[in-house]
Amino acid sequence: MNKKTLHDFCLTIQGATHDYQPDWQADRYFIGGKMFALMGEKPMIILKCDPIRAEELREQYEGITAGYHMNKTHWNSIYFNSDVDEQMAHALIQHSCELVLNKLPKKVQKQINEQ
Repeated sequence: MNKKTLHDFCLTIQGATHDYQPDWQADRYFIGGKMFALMGEKPMIILKCDPIRAEELREQYEGITAGYHMNKTHWNSIYFNSDVDEQMAHALIQHSCELVLNKLPKKVQKQINEQ
């Protein structure tokens, strides 16, 4: 798992967009205008996560911690080259996307799903 493979995977998600925030030196990934993932200079990806699942994942994996510089309840940091494999990282990206998508207005959700 590395930045390039996760970047490419994030962009395969239907409706996903990307920008680079120079002030943060970070790549940001959005769906419906809301961020679902963040990758900066550190070897990690930061993802939104259901709070209960977030706690369980932090207990289960050494490579998952509370979101770096984010709301610690709703965001997790997933470190590269840890006990989190690429398949799990992809599942967590999908989970993050679904959480964000489900909070969007129904009209926006429909537009994204019809792309």
